[in-house]
Amino acid sequence: MTILLPLKEMLHAISSALLIPTIAVLLFMLALAVVEFGGLLVEALTERRKMKVNVSELINAFQEMSAAEIMQQIEDIRLFRRQKAALGELLQNKDLPAVSLQAVARRLLTNEELNYVRITNRTDLVTRLGPMIGLMATLIPLGPGLIALGEGDPKVLADSLLTAFDATVTGLAAGGIAFAVSRYRKRWYEDYLSTLEAIMESLTEVLERARRIEEK
Repeated sequence: MTILLPLKEMLHAISSALLIPTIAVLLFMLALAVVEFGGLLVEALTERRKMKVNVSELINAFQEMSAAEIMQQIEDIRLFRRQKAALGELLQNKDLPAVSLQAVARRLLTNEELNYVRITNRTDLVTRLGPMIGLMATLIPLGPGLIALGEGDPKVLADSLLTAFDATVTGLAAGGIAFAVSRYRKRWYEDYLSTLEAIMESLTEVLERARRIEEK
């Protein structure tokens, strides 16, 4: 028992010391979730409206175009700047053999996918950690609250319970907002990648056919 008592005191001291950092991290996560939600609204009202392209019509139009005409067509259609840059880089490598050209296309698609994963990782992290940090900030104040209950001090108990409930609500709010943002963005980004992949596959086929014609 003589050894257990200092260990329990040390554990209590560590737990109490974690309260302020935990609340600070929790508030930061809530602020990050709100900022990402604002970014989602901006993205929906600006970039999503710019993304208006009929992939089937575009692929059919490419069949009768030269590389220069395709590049001009890409500049004119309503794609994102990153997508146009990826397609432009693919066209710059039009003289490569078919296998190498497909490798370039796969690498460009992978870069786009990694960019989207980097964006959604922020809200995915808040989705997972927000409720966990909220639970920590909920449990830590309960210790002093229970001690105060045993000593007959209802004010300290009330303050501890208020902090615990506020932490729970904040953690769930941060996680819920981040989850919604991640869900919408992932659905949008899958659509963007699907569009870019279809256009790139068509381009590699058109460029390879044009190269074979030139070699004859």
